[in-house]
Amino acid sequence: MQRGQFSSRLAFIFAASGSAVGLGNIWGFPTNAAENGGAAFVLMYMILAFLLAYPALMAELIIGRHTRSNMVNALQSISSTAAAKLTGRLVGIGGMVTASLILCFYSIVAGWMLAFMLEPLASVVGLSTLSSWLTDFSLGRNLAFAGLFISLTALVISAGVEQGIERWSQRLMPSLFVLLVGLILYVLTQPGAMQGLQHYLVPDFSQMSNPNLIVSAMGQAFFSMSLGVGTMLIYGSYIRADENLPLVGTLVTLTDTGVAFLAGLLVLPAMFVAQHLGVTIYAESGSLIAGPDLIFQVLPALFNSMGSTGLLVGLAFFVLMSIAAVTSSISMLEVPVSYAVEARKMNRVKATWLIAAIVFAISSAISFNFDSLFGFVITLTTERAQPLLSMFLCIFAGWIFHRNSILSEIRSGNPDVEQGLFWKIWPVYVKFFCPLLILLTFAQGF
Repeated sequence: MQRGQFSSRLAFIFAASGSAVGLGNIWGFPTNAAENGGAAFVLMYMILAFLLAYPALMAELIIGRHTRSNMVNALQSISSTAAAKLTGRLVGIGGMVTASLILCFYSIVAGWMLAFMLEPLASVVGLSTLSSWLTDFSLGRNLAFAGLFISLTALVISAGVEQGIERWSQRLMPSLFVLLVGLILYVLTQPGAMQGLQHYLVPDFSQMSNPNLIVSAMGQAFFSMSLGVGTMLIYGSYIRADENLPLVGTLVTLTDTGVAFLAGLLVLPAMFVAQHLGVTIYAESGSLIAGPDLIFQVLPALFNSMGSTGLLVGLAFFVLMSIAAVTSSISMLEVPVSYAVEARKMNRVKATWLIAAIVFAISSAISFNFDSLFGFVITLTTERAQPLLSMFLCIFAGWIFHRNSILSEIRSGNPDVEQGLFWKIWPVYVKFFCPLLILLTFAQGF
């Protein structure tokens, strides 16, 4: 079977950045920054994105391109002992299950984005009942829009690498940048925006040694790059052999951190513009409102207070959020689909829709038991499973994958890699420092 591959470096960067740039970047990063000393958090995040997330990303890209395979087969094929092969199989299956579970809760949140995106249109047409149904929390709305979102994701994935992932990433990522920059320019002209900008960009250096800030920044760097669940390993397996992997990895890291930074330039000033218009932006605890309440209460209240302009700005904002959601979800669905196609020899279209149906079934179960399951699944996948899986991937790259195989893999796109800084630092770093740092972060979570 002919394996798909990205047609160019730009195509890969759009797809991998799309995977990394999701809802976590556009609402998680700004609110984390707001809660953890603003600019001090931003600075720590930028440092850790390159100290920790970049080396782990490189481990996935190198293993992926070398094996040209899904996560389960890839980790088994670089293992030489029976114990390593078994561990590789378990880690691969763990990555597949985790990616699928992330997609289960992610599709609910992304469904909310689609509903809020349609709400301004319903308001303009005068369908007030539909308008309030779209924005009110209900089981019916959650199921309908989670199903719609999973179907959109499945349509892209069933078309394959070049016709599906690549084509849509190349359309959606530039649109995301244009919308983001346009919204930033608009919000920064509003009264109150400069106070938000100051909160975001003027660092309080006394916060830099706060362990909560460090752990929060490390977690954000990790999760925003889609690490640990095999998405980057699989995208790596679709990269052409003549690509310079360290450079490609650097460009993906820069794009991801760049979008997160831009999201902060939009969301924090927008919060203070909302405050200027009489919207409450501080919780009872005294900290800035974060998470879903920020996106679904503070910002819609801001858009409503802008009158007819607010309808347009609100529409643009939720289109932006929906694009970010789709570019991430296609990489998550590709993890189990690539395994079904390669290891189980299933037809791609059939595999995609079967897995999408399973994801929707679990997503529905979460919706029916929202209070008990939603937060639990998020904690289980992003705070527990992802760091552990990422640690194992670093161990495989540092201890099990032969150093000569790694070197020849990178050399195919960068013949002089041995003379460069990357090869002098990365092999030792990924072998000793990465697993240890990840383990420390994981321990802090408890």
